[in-house]
Amino acid sequence: MSFKIKLLFFVVLLGFVQISFAQQTNDPIIEYIIESVVANQTEDFDYTELVERLNFYKKNNINLNKTNKEQLQELVFLNPLQINNLLEHIAVNGKLIDILELQSIDGYDLETIKNLLYFSSINAPTGFENFTFNKLFKDGKHDLLIRFSRFLQTQKGFNIPASSTSSRYLGTPERVFTRYRFSFSNNIQFSLNLEKDAGEKYWNNTNGQSGPDFSSASLYIKDIKKIKKLVIGDYALQFGQGLTLWSGLSFGKGADIFTVAKQDLGLRPYTSVNEFSFFRGIATQVNFGKFDFTPFVSLNKLDAGIALNPLTNLEDISSLQQSGLHRTANELNNRRRIDQLLFGGNLQYNHRKLSLGLTAYHSNYSQSFAAGNALYNKFEFSGNKLNNLGFNYSYTLNNTYFFGEVAHSLNSGFAYLNGLISSLSPAVSAVVFHRNYQKDYYSFYNQGIGEGSIAVNEKGFYAGLQIKTSRKFQLDFYTDLFKFPWLKFGVDAPSSGYDIFSQLNYTPNRVTRFTLRYQFQNKQQNSPNQMATNVLDFVKKSNYRAEVQYQINKSFSLRNRVEMVQYHEENFSNRFGFLAYQDINYSPLSSKWSGNMRFALFDTDGFDTRIYAYENDVLYGFSIPGFQNQGVRYYTNVRYNVKRGVDLWIKYSYTQFNGVTTIGSGLDEIQGNHRSEAKVQLRFQF
Repeated sequence: MSFKIKLLFFVVLLGFVQISFAQQTNDPIIEYIIESVVANQTEDFDYTELVERLNFYKKNNINLNKTNKEQLQELVFLNPLQINNLLEHIAVNGKLIDILELQSIDGYDLETIKNLLYFSSINAPTGFENFTFNKLFKDGKHDLLIRFSRFLQTQKGFNIPASSTSSRYLGTPERVFTRYRFSFSNNIQFSLNLEKDAGEKYWNNTNGQSGPDFSSASLYIKDIKKIKKLVIGDYALQFGQGLTLWSGLSFGKGADIFTVAKQDLGLRPYTSVNEFSFFRGIATQVNFGKFDFTPFVSLNKLDAGIALNPLTNLEDISSLQQSGLHRTANELNNRRRIDQLLFGGNLQYNHRKLSLGLTAYHSNYSQSFAAGNALYNKFEFSGNKLNNLGFNYSYTLNNTYFFGEVAHSLNSGFAYLNGLISSLSPAVSAVVFHRNYQKDYYSFYNQGIGEGSIAVNEKGFYAGLQIKTSRKFQLDFYTDLFKFPWLKFGVDAPSSGYDIFSQLNYTPNRVTRFTLRYQFQNKQQNSPNQMATNVLDFVKKSNYRAEVQYQINKSFSLRNRVEMVQYHEENFSNRFGFLAYQDINYSPLSSKWSGNMRFALFDTDGFDTRIYAYENDVLYGFSIPGFQNQGVRYYTNVRYNVKRGVDLWIKYSYTQFNGVTTIGSGLDEIQGNHRSEAKVQLRFQF
C-alpha cells in the first residue's frame, strides 16, 4: 500500500467515523499517565504494578494533610520539586483547608491539580485511628478477580504429539490469572496472585517443587508506631537512583522528562506477575526520629540455565531466565533451578529538604556464575557471592532539586550519577544529569537511567527542558549523549551515540488535546557488510507522531494517532514503518455498559521499523503490541456491571497480516494470515 493511499485512508477515517456501540474499560487519566512516564514501550514489560497502584489510590484516596514524601512518590506524575513544594507549604502554613490552595503552590498547574485530586483529597480517612479487629473485618475490602485469555488459533507447539522427541508445549493454550486483595484503609493489604501462562501446566512438579506455575503472596502493614512498613512474603526494594538496589517497576527516558530522577519508594509489597524481579522473605522499615532503617532478608528460587564448565567439570549458571515461561521440557528443567539468599539493609536520614541513604547487601547463589566466552563477556560477573554498597542523596535548595548515587560492587567496579531539576521560571524547568557506569560494575538489581538496559559499561550526559508558555502549550525536549567504553552484543568495539526527543502538547480546552512528537536516535552497531574485520556503522532512527484526543459529548470521546518510523543503515536504503489508528471511547455516567474499540492500519519494512502502541485492556490488564510487516488490527473491550460489586469484562482482538502464510516463529507459529485473542474477566468486590 503506497503512502498516499495510507494517508487518504486515514483522512477518511478521521472524517467519517461511525460511532457504534463501543465501550471504555480503562481510565483515560491512568492511561495518559502511563504513556507519559513509560519509556521505550515493549510487549514483554509488565506494568501491572503501576496500573494496580493508581487504581488503588483512585478508590482509596491519599489524605494530602497526612501524607508523606514516599506516598506522593507513588503517584509517579509528581516530580520531586512538586512533592517538596506541597510538603513545605503544609509545614509552613498548616493543613490544607480547601483544594483551591493547591493553585498557590509553585509548580502546580491545572492539569497537575486535576490529576492529583483524582487520587487524593484533603479529608480522606487514614490509618489505625480507633482501630479494632471488629473494624478490620467489618470495614475491610475484598477484591477477587479471575481472568481467562487465549489465542483462538492453534500454535505449532500444541500440535506436536506427545510421542515425538521434538520440543513441544506440555500444557494448555489458555492463560489463567487469579488475583485476590484484602485492604483496610491504606494500612493493611494482603495480596495473592496465581498465574499460568499459555503452554504451561496448571500444576508443576519440577526440581523438588510442586504447585501452581507462579504464585505470589504478601502481607503489608503500615504505620504501627515506629514500624512504618512491614512486609511478609514477596516484596520489592527501591533505593536511591536504582544503581545499588532496585527491583520491580522502573522508568527510564520518556515523554515526562522528570522521570529520569528516580523517586525511590523503599520497601513495597510485590503485587506484579513478573516472575523475576522480586524478593521473598521478610522486610521492615523502622523509624528512629530522622532516621529510617530497612533491614531485609530473602530466600528465593530463580530460573536459570545451567551448563557444564569444561575447566572445572562442574555445572555453572550460564544465564538467569527472566521470561517466567515454563512451557517446554527445557524451560521446566530451568524452573526454580538455583537458590538465592540475599540480606542487607538501608539506612535513610531525612530532614526537611535533605535526604541521605546508605544501602548494603550480600547475595549468595547455590551455584557459581560463569562468564561467557565471547570477548564482550570478558568483564561479566563470575562466582557465587556478591557484596554491594551504595550511597544516595537528594537535596532541595530554593527551586532546585539535587540528586545522585554512587554504587560499588566490592572487589570490582563503580557506578555513579549526579543530576538536578531546576525551576528556572514559572514557565521553564530543566533537568540535567551525568552518569558513569563502569564495565566491571556488578549488580543483579540495578535499573539506573541510561541507554542500556542495565547500569553497566556506559557514560552519558542528559539535558532536558519543559516549557509551558501558557495553560494551552507545553513543550518537552531532551537530548542524551552516551558512550559505551567496552564491547556489547552486536557491537564489537567501543561505541557512542545520541538521542533527541521533543513533544509538543496543545490543549485548547478541557476536552481536546493535540500532540506532536519527534525522536531521533543515532548510534553504532556492527556493519552488516561482510568484512574480514568487523567495523561499526552509525544507524539512524527517526520517529514521528501526531495525535488528537477530543470529547464529543458526555459519553463519547475519540482519539486518532498517526506514527511513522524511518530507519537508515549506512550504505543501505531507508526503511519505513507506518501506523494509524482510531479509538472510540464510550463511558456514560449511568449505564451499566462501558468500554472502547480501536481500528489500526500498519505497514512496516520489518523488525527494525516496528512500532509499539499502548492498548486499553481489561481492568489491571495491559497490552503493548509491536506492529510489524503489513496489516490491520482491531479490538473491542466491553465492561458490564452485572450488579453491585460484580463486573464482567470481555476483550476481543483480531490482527490480519498481508502477504504471509504463517504468523510467528518456532513453537509459536500459527498457520494462516490472521490471529485473534479473547479475554474474559470477572471481578467480585465485597
